[in-house]
Amino acid sequence: MILRAALWAYRLAWLLLWPLVLLYLWRRGRRDADYSRHIGERFGFYPAPLPQDAIWVHAVSLGEIRSAQGLIRRMLERGDKVVVTNITPAGRREAQKLFAPEIARGQLAVVWAPFDMPFALRRFLRACRPRIGLPLEVEVWPEMIFTCRAMGVPLYLCNAQYAEGPLARDGRGLRLRQRLIGAIDGAFVKSELQAQRFRSVGVTNLHVTGELRFDQPIPPAHLDAGAALRGRFGGREVVTIASGVVDEETLYRDLILRMQGPEAPLFVYVPRAPERFDAVVKGLEGAGLRVMRRSLGLDANLRAQVGVEGIDVLVGDSLGEMYFYLALADRVIVGAGFTPNGAHNIIEALSLGKPVLTGPVTWPIEYPFVEAEAAGIAVSVPDLAALEAALRVSTQADQAAIARFLAEHGGASARTLAAIDAVTGKVRAEHAPYVS
Repeated sequence: MILRAALWAYRLAWLLLWPLVLLYLWRRGRRDADYSRHIGERFGFYPAPLPQDAIWVHAVSLGEIRSAQGLIRRMLERGDKVVVTNITPAGRREAQKLFAPEIARGQLAVVWAPFDMPFALRRFLRACRPRIGLPLEVEVWPEMIFTCRAMGVPLYLCNAQYAEGPLARDGRGLRLRQRLIGAIDGAFVKSELQAQRFRSVGVTNLHVTGELRFDQPIPPAHLDAGAALRGRFGGREVVTIASGVVDEETLYRDLILRMQGPEAPLFVYVPRAPERFDAVVKGLEGAGLRVMRRSLGLDANLRAQVGVEGIDVLVGDSLGEMYFYLALADRVIVGAGFTPNGAHNIIEALSLGKPVLTGPVTWPIEYPFVEAEAAGIAVSVPDLAALEAALRVSTQADQAAIARFLAEHGGASARTLAAIDAVTGKVRAEHAPYVS
């Protein structure tokens, strides 16, 4: 009853506010034109037919697309058709780049996620008639859940985790978000602990499949370019700050300043948000540091066009080249761990054999951070002083420990695909999946 009443209130809010949503997209489109393009897709109108009987992967943004890349590749290799929906332009552009050949031959389509309104979702579902929907992580939208149920499309959270902080927060008051999560058909989750948490809020049909990011493909060209550029650093230690966020900019600037001296490492600083590139450079240069921007110092093939020997910081002002920046490193600081929002992905760094440091807030990456910390290959530090102290201790990466960790936690794409087949096979055996 509570959830039903909340759903009707939500529908009323959409009716009243969707013009403001369009205004928001138009305003964002003034800075990034892709926000205001293909608006019809957000209402379920498509200029060309979408693949039929597809697997629908709902990946909100850039990070989700990259984490699902290995899984989608397996789908395509065995002949499945796929529809990818995004909310952010960065996610859409990455999907279009990664799967351009499959898009060209009609095996995969990339479109905007429809607005969470019944008529838009129905049009989308009729356009591609998906055999299953896979929202990545814990991307839950009320109408998405109930429209899929009404039309007989199983909806399963994929690569899902329910972190301790959100679980406690959602358990207060009316528990509306927990009730909503409990209404989803099932979930492919990262660990047994996550299965227990989803089970506690009423989710059934749970499959422990692991973390998809362990199967993320690594571009060989990035590794080769990183090795070549490292040769020009004169044997200096390199510390990569990966996905630093705005609230950490002062902390990282101060860290770099405090580490200056005869044995100072070279820092590679990769801001999370492109709109912060200029501000980060300005802040570092204003502090007297010698800075080189990737966009000015390296060519399209990541080869140095100017001298790099005397710089203090290389700022990674580009998108889609994280493996290159990580390949340069001896150690990696993963950003956002010094903010309430919590640390970003550590798997990319570990996959290249790089030990990880991050701040004290790790709940978004509870899995696999707890396991990586226990293995001695990731460390959480409380503040700037502790981060500096950790960097001043010379360490050798335990490659054997990292290799064991990766071997233990890989294979999520294959397990997820097998679970998808089990779910869709059962649905088709029980009833026809679509209701017009």
